Amino acid sequence: MNRPLRIFLIAGEASGDFLGATLMRALRTKHPEGVEFAGIGGRLMAEAGLESLFPMEELSVMGLAEVLPRLFKILKRIRQTAATILKSKPDAVVTIDSPDFCFRVVRKVKAKSHAIPCIHYVAPSVWAWRPGRARKVARFLDHILTLLPFEPPYFEEHDLAATFVGHPIVERLSRRGDSDRFRKKYDIDEAQKIFCILPGSRMGELNRLLERFTKATDTLLRDKPDMLVVVPTLPHLKAHIQEFFVGKGINPLVIDGEEDKFDCFAASAVALAASGTVSLELALADTPHVIAYRVNAVTAWFARRLIKTPYVNLVNILLNRPLVPELLQEQCQSIKMTQEVFKILDNKDARAEQLRGFREALIMIGLGDPETPSRKAADAVLSVIRKREIAI
Repeated sequence: MNRPLRIFLIAGEASGDFLGATLMRALRTKHPEGVEFAGIGGRLMAEAGLESLFPMEELSVMGLAEVLPRLFKILKRIRQTAATILKSKPDAVVTIDSPDFCFRVVRKVKAKSHAIPCIHYVAPSVWAWRPGRARKVARFLDHILTLLPFEPPYFEEHDLAATFVGHPIVERLSRRGDSDRFRKKYDIDEAQKIFCILPGSRMGELNRLLERFTKATDTLLRDKPDMLVVVPTLPHLKAHIQEFFVGKGINPLVIDGEEDKFDCFAASAVALAASGTVSLELALADTPHVIAYRVNAVTAWFARRLIKTPYVNLVNILLNRPLVPELLQEQCQSIKMTQEVFKILDNKDARAEQLRGFREALIMIGLGDPETPSRKAADAVLSVIRKREIAI
């Protein structure tokens, strides 16, 4: 392939924008003859050289109530995107996560032409629920790039080629944070222990978890009154959280911003967090933690019948053991949270076990590998294009 390539990328949310930008840079490095990009992306992909077909934010919608008012516009964007791909005939299409939009686009492209290879980056979690999706996506995808090492066999079973590339968290080593910088910025004594609480990034999560996390914190401070409580959050939630704590007698330090958040993780003795990718971020910062989460009763009823994995936390899923305590639904009680946090603070062996497990889990998803996930993804994309050219 001693010629410039044309690759069409689609990302529909912030995490996909990061993956797209790092992939674009890796592709340019791996293919010095030149790569021209088109498609849909956000700020990071624009900085890497993509002119988005339309604003990525149009696709960043979640939930039925948000999607319905925009349904006709989204359907129009699906048709527009597929038509653009068919007209421009790129060397490959790489769709990144956002399966509701991306898979509809790919199916429309494949209905008209099988000449354009279509690669999906971030596999659907078929190992956790709806395993039948692996067979369905195998009908229209040419290749899939997975973040987790145990995912490829689920797709290869249905004759869909799959490549494990690793998790993007290992490319964000800045997320390990800087403890000294955090303590200096907020004038925190070196000896003072920090308790980090992360009750979620959505208002619904705050409504379900913040009160419980606060009660657990109050109990903890009765025994350890010198601990500083820090609540990292998003800018638009900061005032709400500060107002919530008025009169609670805890007076936490509420912070926002990416740098402060990860510096806080590095400085914290322990964290209590809502379930999510934050567990991997805490693991990267070597911050022992407890996961707690609660959803409404109807969602929980369906989840128990659909979800196939015994764990919800990615660290535990990777290790296939309950390294990080998971307090879910009925177990999501303030007294249980406090008990688990005390174990980490007071039991050196429990703390050391988490730290060893974090390293084990992160190595499984690419930490320390000289070939980063984005470079492995670039190799896989170029290999698909090369094989298609040979076949033609």
